[in-house]
Amino acid sequence: MTTLEFSYSLNQLSSTLKPFALKLTRDMDDANDLLQDTMVKAFTNKDKFTEGTNLKAWLYTIMKNTFITNYQLMVRRGTFVDTTDNLHYINSSGSLVENGVFGNFTMDDINEAIDNLDDVYKTPFMMHFRGFKYHEIADKLQIPIGTVKNRIHIARKFLKEDLMVYKHNN
Repeated sequence: MTTLEFSYSLNQLSSTLKPFALKLTRDMDDANDLLQDTMVKAFTNKDKFTEGTNLKAWLYTIMKNTFITNYQLMVRRGTFVDTTDNLHYINSSGSLVENGVFGNFTMDDINEAIDNLDDVYKTPFMMHFRGFKYHEIADKLQIPIGTVKNRIHIARKFLKEDLMVYKHNN
């Protein structure tokens, strides 16, 4: 088969390969790139094609292998592994060490905000925080359950205002 005949055959089969490329990539631009890569590889390796065999099957195999190779490269590019003597995994979140100082400041601020609450709100709030049910708090403080719920709600509101600085700090 001459180069011209081979080129003509590739051109004829390109339209049948496009749906397969689209099925593999699920994106039109990526499918066009894959089709182009397949045609370039087929043309540069035309000497490896055995005349009389199925050209279409040969092209499908090239396309499938090209897709797999590109996918593996993309996955490998997404993860970087440091191969130095320390063997640290750069992208590993398992080796994340957090500084506890900010947590201490936060807890100090939370405790201060709770201490600043009036006792009328702080007592039911802290009881609820420690796990008491609304009706238990009401019985213990000898106030209606609705009052307990209201005071806990107001305590949360005051704490939320006092600790607003931490709202967007994660």
